[in-house]
Amino acid sequence: MGRMLPRPPFSAIDTPPAPTELGPMSSDSAPRPVTVRAVPIELCQFLKFGGLTESGGSAKQAVAERRVLVNGTVETRKRRQLAAGDTVTLEGQSIVVHVA
Repeated sequence: MGRMLPRPPFSAIDTPPAPTELGPMSSDSAPRPVTVRAVPIELCQFLKFGGLTESGGSAKQAVAERRVLVNGTVETRKRRQLAAGDTVTLEGQSIVVHVA
């Protein structure tokens, strides 16, 4: 019997469109809710899942470069645990943690 891995807080059916499919988003657009199965969820994982970055590596780089805001404050912790209602912003695009 193999080791069971923990289930991710989202599933394939919850997958948002790829960043290229989102279309133009202006910096003054309302935050887009992104539904996850469970919280907490790590910041870099949420950035990737929410479509603000194309990969986990680019999410980590954005955080390291201080380009990511959580609830309006610059966040430098890549593994920051997000809760329902947290707003994450990158380059003028905002997403909000929503729990299914």
